[in-house]
Amino acid sequence: MADRRAVLAPGQGYDTRGPLFVYIGEALRRLGFEVHEVTWRSLGELRLDSAPEWVAEQLDPVLDAGVDLLVGKSLGSFAAPLAADRGIPAVWLTPLLTDPAVREPLGRATAPFLLAGGTGDRFWDGAVARRLTPYVVEVADADHSMMVPGPLAASAEALGRVCTAVEEFAAGR
Repeated sequence: MADRRAVLAPGQGYDTRGPLFVYIGEALRRLGFEVHEVTWRSLGELRLDSAPEWVAEQLDPVLDAGVDLLVGKSLGSFAAPLAADRGIPAVWLTPLLTDPAVREPLGRATAPFLLAGGTGDRFWDGAVARRLTPYVVEVADADHSMMVPGPLAASAEALGRVCTAVEEFAAGR
């Protein structure tokens, strides 16, 4: 029986069946977390300006059940205010750091959090990430899916770097 609970909040086009979540979910299970994978309801016509409220509406009940670690990717990073307000340690994969609705709550968070992104992602800002937290994994040239140009082995290596960082971060929670 798991003694800790992790919630995985996916992106808009990157659900919990994507490689980042598959390996991170497995790592968390091995560390003794019960893993709850969120599936977004009615994504259809979601607009970026309404995303923070939409994400909060769907995640509030999930977080009310208790959570020791929140892992959000892209769209899921709109849960940053929830994590900040509740003092939940978090991992943000390819967070939307260019959006104040994500960046500002991260700036007031009291619980530790890890940020992972790539320099080829237009939503990533490495300088902002390093200012917000000491826990940063930045992959050169990685896009919003954490894929890098060139041989696929380079993307697999990037995946391994991110998953190892998450595993190490979560082990300390």
